Amino acid sequence: MTFKETTIETQKPWQLPALTAVAAVVWVGLWTQLQPFADWMTYSVLRITPESKLGESVNFFLYDVPKIILLLGGMIFLVTFIRSFFSTEQTRALLGGKREGVGNVLAAALGVVTPFCSCSAVPLFIGFVESGIPLGVTFSFLISTPMVNEVALVMLFGMFGWKIAGLYMVTGLLVAIVGGMVIGRLKLERYVEDFVWQMQVGAAAQGFGFKPTWDDRIRDAARATREIVGKVWIYVIIGIAVGAGIHGYVPQDFMANIMGQEAWWSVPVAVLFGIPLYSNAAGVIPVVYALMEKGAAMGTVLAFMMSVVALSLPEMLILRKVLKPQLIAAFIAIVGTAIIFTGFMFNIIL
Repeated sequence: MTFKETTIETQKPWQLPALTAVAAVVWVGLWTQLQPFADWMTYSVLRITPESKLGESVNFFLYDVPKIILLLGGMIFLVTFIRSFFSTEQTRALLGGKREGVGNVLAAALGVVTPFCSCSAVPLFIGFVESGIPLGVTFSFLISTPMVNEVALVMLFGMFGWKIAGLYMVTGLLVAIVGGMVIGRLKLERYVEDFVWQMQVGAAAQGFGFKPTWDDRIRDAARATREIVGKVWIYVIIGIAVGAGIHGYVPQDFMANIMGQEAWWSVPVAVLFGIPLYSNAAGVIPVVYALMEKGAAMGTVLAFMMSVVALSLPEMLILRKVLKPQLIAAFIAIVGTAIIFTGFMFNIIL
């Protein structure tokens, strides 16, 4: 018997939940000290003048990096813990057995709790197609998961507040649901590569009888948190660094002219500009925040963000392995049009 096995066997059932509760208290304590820490580091340790552009940029960076990392860690742990009550097989059975519309809603909702970038979501999208789930339903998932996952919502909440995060979630889900339904109605299955339909996926019966303990759920949530934060932290730092530079140095009039609310063409141009780029929510939202502070219109920069995370060029290159160009073109046209409409709507409402 190994030391690890001995430790697990002798561990009391209350120890891991208690340790999780202590970690939550520590999380709250760290959260309350973020701004004092950023001010102390910027103005006392680094001795940068508060009124300077450098001071604004450094303070922005030192406050937002730990804030976003804390938010991501806490929310991913919580969502993964809740998600442990549902198996992959149950999810596939649920999506595949619903009529049009209901399946799109469920698939879009599933995308909210799967923190993938557009490229990472493609393998699961392919698995759904191979499993016989309707094409339109799988596209609702593919649109939703990079655009409206918990990483995006947590970062939007941290930077803009719950109203903007909530409105973004609702409109993003509508884009995913409607986009998937339109693709389903167009009957574009003939533009999926033939080998995808020929692949047989066996029914995975195992796993239904296994019921994890609370310790299992906590360990899985902790592991998923480490893996996801470990993958996105560099994007957080790079994105916030770019945002900090924009925050401190880019002239307000310049951004207002390019992405201002009065320029009717700014929304479609922002969407077209975002498509060739590639980033996830962790990288692009800090840039969006900095652009907003420089006078850019909310709808325009959020439309830019949606196009970056949901219609990236690398995603299209991966999809080309399983989809024909006609279907990829239809996907870009439908989702791009929906994003442009959403951007205009944001600008009108906000």
